[in-house]
Amino acid sequence: MNKNIKSENTKYMVLVKKKNILKYVHIALIILGAIFILLSNFHTSIWFDESYSVAISKHNISEIWSIGSNDVHPVLYYIILHFIGLFTNNSILAYRLFSSICIIILSILGFTHIRKDFGEKAGFIFSFLILFMPVTLAYSGEIRMYTLAMLFVTVMAIYAYRIYKGGISNKNWIIFSIFSLASCYTHYYALAVAFVINVTLFLYFLINNIKQRNYEVKYKKYSGNLKRSIISAIAQIILYLPWLSTLISLTVGSSKSGFWIGKPDFLQIFEFQFTGNLDVIYLARNYSYIFSAILLIYLVFLLIKYWKDSKPVKFALLTYLVVVILIGILSIVVTPILYARYFLTITGLFIFALSYLMAKDKSKIRVSLICIMIIIASLFTNIKLININYDESNIKPVQFVKDNIQDGDFFLIDNRGSGFVISQHFQNHKLYFYDLENWNVDEAYRAFGTTIHNLKSLKDYEGIIWVISDNNSFLEKVKEELNEDDLDIIGEKSFDTAYKQYKYDITLLEKK
Repeated sequence: MNKNIKSENTKYMVLVKKKNILKYVHIALIILGAIFILLSNFHTSIWFDESYSVAISKHNISEIWSIGSNDVHPVLYYIILHFIGLFTNNSILAYRLFSSICIIILSILGFTHIRKDFGEKAGFIFSFLILFMPVTLAYSGEIRMYTLAMLFVTVMAIYAYRIYKGGISNKNWIIFSIFSLASCYTHYYALAVAFVINVTLFLYFLINNIKQRNYEVKYKKYSGNLKRSIISAIAQIILYLPWLSTLISLTVGSSKSGFWIGKPDFLQIFEFQFTGNLDVIYLARNYSYIFSAILLIYLVFLLIKYWKDSKPVKFALLTYLVVVILIGILSIVVTPILYARYFLTITGLFIFALSYLMAKDKSKIRVSLICIMIIIASLFTNIKLININYDESNIKPVQFVKDNIQDGDFFLIDNRGSGFVISQHFQNHKLYFYDLENWNVDEAYRAFGTTIHNLKSLKDYEGIIWVISDNNSFLEKVKEELNEDDLDIIGEKSFDTAYKQYKYDITLLEKK
């Protein structure tokens, strides 16, 4: 009798110990992954899109709302950056690390939520994929709203599934509603996800409310959740009304939301979803295609193999697919908005689907090989990021301006990204954006300074003009309009940088 009791206790102790080990390994993974993510992100280089985030965040809330309503994205991210700037003296590094923190929090969801809802293994793999997939690594340091939208969308989807699976929970509905609304105010792809999920929950509870009228217990669950879905939707719509007119003007108005987006490149979109390759090739293209194809084939293989036991995956992938179809229809009917980088906002759903199915895979060898392949790809990606982000060439143009600029000097830039980037390191100096290509963005670009369409307003200027572009043709245009005979070139320098391969042609002009 005593032996049997001892045996049972020993078995129980072994199980508890094993469970605790897995828990601590998961925590260690998150810590190591966070360090891995942060390795490439301690720098202050920015490119054009990032310069807009930095510029608009330095305005007050009212101005952010006003200026942002003319931009192609909602303003919640910019408002958050504004508050970060208040506490960090507008630190570019702080803005960048905020994007990294969003990815790290996403990985923590694997431990706090996915593990609890779908098992230890699924949670562990989710955290691993969030931290080590090349696409999330490549964009973990972008001063843009993509990682924040990805976080909001994933939390929204988690609580939508909890509502679907559980009974009536006011807590789940409140958290779902908050993150659904936050998603809508962060990115329009995230808005599409929120729309699809809200409609799906409503239809699910409506249909089952009708079907289960004769079963009192089930009927109460469905009728109670149906009421809450309606209340949640009404509350979200009311709270989104202040931005609704902006959304309507973007979709029905001048089509400016997609003016720079061309025809969709589906191969590019496919590759981006796995590796992050787009403007910069982080992973060698041939290897990138092979890597992406293997993961997609593996995902399809697991989906077919575990189709009957993959309801959460069906929910995630169907949501993903419907959003892509909606965006595709809008791109055809209204304005082109189908763009690879925007898919990062819904990548959390894709990674969850893959992690859930990998947790189902009974072949440890297959899972291990996939994980090793991902680690190798992420190592190459991070090495590329580190080499680019910390290259000495990146700081030279900013340092040149810093060493020579004086009070009263101002910037004159064209439609190239170089001038916008430089200006964000010197916010106390006035900027004039000469819109030579007629982008029709005067209101949106108040984030930077003053948009002009000729140089008449500068005829009586004082101080030194810093003419910045990535080619000398802009300088010739400036000299022609301001009368070259009245000007002295007192300094000029050209720089080629590693970050986004930007080129800077800087010329200092002064009246004779």
